Amino acid sequence: MGSNGMLARRIVETEMPVMVQIQEFFRGVKNAMSLAQGVVYWQPPKQALDKVKELVEEPSISRYGADEGPPELREALIRKLRQENNLHRSSVIVTAGANQAFVNLVLTLCDAGDSVVMFAPYYFNAYMSFQMTGVTKILVGPGNPKTLYPDADWLERTLLETKPVPKLVTVVNPGNPSGTYIPEPLLKRISDLCKNAGCWLVVDNTYEHFMYDGLNTPVWKIAYPTEVKGLATQLLKVQDNIPICASIISQRLAFHSLEVGPEWVTERVKDLVKNREIVIEALSPLGEGAVQGGEGAIYLWATLPDKYVDDVKVVHWLAKRHGVVVIPGTACGSPGHLRISFGGLIEDGCRAAAERLRRGLEELVKVGMMQ
Repeated sequence: MGSNGMLARRIVETEMPVMVQIQEFFRGVKNAMSLAQGVVYWQPPKQALDKVKELVEEPSISRYGADEGPPELREALIRKLRQENNLHRSSVIVTAGANQAFVNLVLTLCDAGDSVVMFAPYYFNAYMSFQMTGVTKILVGPGNPKTLYPDADWLERTLLETKPVPKLVTVVNPGNPSGTYIPEPLLKRISDLCKNAGCWLVVDNTYEHFMYDGLNTPVWKIAYPTEVKGLATQLLKVQDNIPICASIISQRLAFHSLEVGPEWVTERVKDLVKNREIVIEALSPLGEGAVQGGEGAIYLWATLPDKYVDDVKVVHWLAKRHGVVVIPGTACGSPGHLRISFGGLIEDGCRAAAERLRRGLEELVKVGMMQ
């Protein structure tokens, strides 16, 4: 029996996390700059950080809290959903980030062997969540070549023709990895298709406040069918066996950050517009129509010249020769593409990294991957 024979096949067959691979590679490249990680350069609100500093020595900070999150934080989140998003029947469980929330949902809603639906380019961690929980039939739908919008016609056919009906459909809005904004009419059509088919719809709105050009993200009900009872109870079983509860000090920080209001975030998002422009210009050597997305979130999606389907090789070459790190589209189900994040560096740093990217792409297009 080989060395993998004693390991769970569903884990062995799960994709390796692309960010782990990138981070390991990044450490081996001297003075490289990253346009890869999906993070922003600012810290939480100073007012919230100051309040949390005062709590560090409180005994409760070092203990477990309620699995679902403290009542005051959950009430603040429900109030936010009601006031900002017009959602009036919300139920909230606080998780250690959106990835954990998604894993909780997949474990609670899907059985091994179920089919699920997502759209390329997809969020790599969502794909991995399905793989590692035993979902063996991941149906990847196409996006519109010009807009990257999910193909609702394909979804309609798939939900009608696939038996049993797929258990779950998921989209990210605005998108990761593309930054594409799904317009509300299209999102409503996807929602109605799921409702009529009797399958769950999970919409990841992580980047709700990260919108540009006057757009606003519709925050959607997380799931259908709505009449299913006991979802929260079942989710708590998963929650209790992974983190028990999210870090107490992080939850307190989240509560005090909510007190500051969404304007604090939207004001900082305005500063990212310049970063986005800088990176779009850096991608210009790829030619007209090669750059898509960027209406929301912190990402741009770029198409490489046809002969560079092996985008992983391109990513390694850009890092080693030009000192700039991006994400290969292969990790998102779309070989021959790059995901570029413009949120992690202040403007000067973004400009320096973008200049490296521009020089690299110019060389790639004109002479190829010179060593």
